[in-house]
Amino acid sequence: MLIKELQISNLRNLSSAKLEPSPRVNLLYGENGSGKTSLLEAVHFLGLARSFRTQHFRQVIQSDKDALLVFAQIVAGDQSQVRPLGVSRARDGELKVRFAGESLGNAELAALMPVLVINSETFALLEGSPAVRRQFIDWGGFHSDPRFIRLWRGFHRALKQRNSLLKCGKIDARVREVWDAELIAFAEPLTALRESYISALVPVFQRILSELLQGVEVELRFQCGWDSKRALAEVLKENFERDVRQGFSGSGPQRADLKFRVAGQDAAERLSRGQKKLVVSALKLAQGVLFHEQTERACVYLIDDLPSELDERHCQKFCRFLETSINQCFITCVDPALMSRLWQPETELALFRVDGGTISQTAAPGEHDER
Repeated sequence: MLIKELQISNLRNLSSAKLEPSPRVNLLYGENGSGKTSLLEAVHFLGLARSFRTQHFRQVIQSDKDALLVFAQIVAGDQSQVRPLGVSRARDGELKVRFAGESLGNAELAALMPVLVINSETFALLEGSPAVRRQFIDWGGFHSDPRFIRLWRGFHRALKQRNSLLKCGKIDARVREVWDAELIAFAEPLTALRESYISALVPVFQRILSELLQGVEVELRFQCGWDSKRALAEVLKENFERDVRQGFSGSGPQRADLKFRVAGQDAAERLSRGQKKLVVSALKLAQGVLFHEQTERACVYLIDDLPSELDERHCQKFCRFLETSINQCFITCVDPALMSRLWQPETELALFRVDGGTISQTAAPGEHDER
């Protein structure tokens, strides 16, 4: 789905903002601290009911207000229907999500409007903890197979119960076997869905990376969280005493990871900062391409400070790829003149100046006007 109209109230320095974005590319420009990233945060909140900048929702609500609200008119995939979507969060924690007059849960909201973020935190896909990479895998699994969320929830429920038992020390063997069987019943199909998703993603990622960054080949390998040559039941039984000593389960899908190698070395150590940005961007762009191939639907991309770490040539390659997709993009930058001239004349481009929490649409400067 695409955003046709967006209204934001009481989110950081955006007291009351409204815009009608382009269905394709939207450039948000202004000085640092003007509210550009807050606008991206508002779109993220609309799609996921949470911020990508903090886990503490009270930090997102304006200090003198009781609640924030993000409201939008959403265009359905067939372009024939426009429906209202509103997400609000009160300071006391109450969350309300309404779409076309119906209340939605978090999973239903996430499925409704898939959102992908590319910002400085995206480097964590290479440099961060395995938890970041599992979240990346699970975004794809969630959107590619309706069984995924049930398996994911069931596995984490069984894992929590098994870990609680491990902390007790003495455990009846029959009780352990019951919870091991429950965990395995969710772990194995969950892992199969993760593996299937990464298998489909890898060729798309490699194709996009070859367009953005020539001469660099990145090997992407999925690790399931235990020795894949052995049954999980065997691994859990063998490591049981160690798990009791540690007080948690050391093997399983909760340990899954992605490994990135370049010429046999860890990609995080081998690549330059600019190369890393192109690699992690290619991963996120590949997710959008694969999502469209599997569902015939568009994503919403939130790209914070696209020119950062990239020269103009690579920025243009990035923009050319975005132009070939059907996704709606919100892109922040400081210099609109640079970003405006990177697009083809036929691209549906809208520019918005953000200044002290005020948003106004402007004409494209310089060369973009003259095309």
